[in-house]
Amino acid sequence: MSIYEQGLGPSAVNHIALSPLSFLERTANIYPHYPAVIHGSIRRTWAQTYTRCRRLASALAGRGIGKGDTVAVMLPNIPEMLEVHFGVPMIGAVLNPLNVRLDAEAIAFMLQHGEAKVLITDREFHDVIHAAIGMLDHPPLVIDVNDPEYGEGQAVSDLDYEALLAEGDPAFDWKWPVNEWQAISLNYTSGTTGNPKGWSTTIAGLISTPWATR
Repeated sequence: MSIYEQGLGPSAVNHIALSPLSFLERTANIYPHYPAVIHGSIRRTWAQTYTRCRRLASALAGRGIGKGDTVAVMLPNIPEMLEVHFGVPMIGAVLNPLNVRLDAEAIAFMLQHGEAKVLITDREFHDVIHAAIGMLDHPPLVIDVNDPEYGEGQAVSDLDYEALLAEGDPAFDWKWPVNEWQAISLNYTSGTTGNPKGWSTTIAGLISTPWATR
């Protein structure tokens, strides 16, 4: 071993894994009262958004979700979509965003192939999600999001997203990733030439992607 490598292994003193979670934590601490979310009549600050993400992480952990578990989401570009991008990795779980234009067969395949433990879905997609869930022998825990700006659709589950957040701790002590090779997301192709093809992205891959820093 080179003299330059002796006693210089990674430790809590000289190393911390990179994570996009640092963006939210830092912003909430420095600019807590700045607007983070503007969605119709909804206005939330960075501090409020950080709290909701921690509540989500805590509630999912309380229901047995943890490192390496897949949390699928079928959501449009609404505040809850922002929250799952931070709340899910706070417990080391892997976020699986589903394409809202796909049919029930493709969605069912992805949920089964990706071993989704939880599905967070907007009521807007009731028909396709209800059909997809019906194709599974072991469906995930389904959590409904009711977007007030849309105001239509039907619930797939008895569990509402806001009720789930109410289960969570606003001061939840989320854990930093052990290393940057930990998976953070799972994505699928549309399956135009057969079954959808899935690929996972590590934290290192996400951080090093040029558009991730723009």
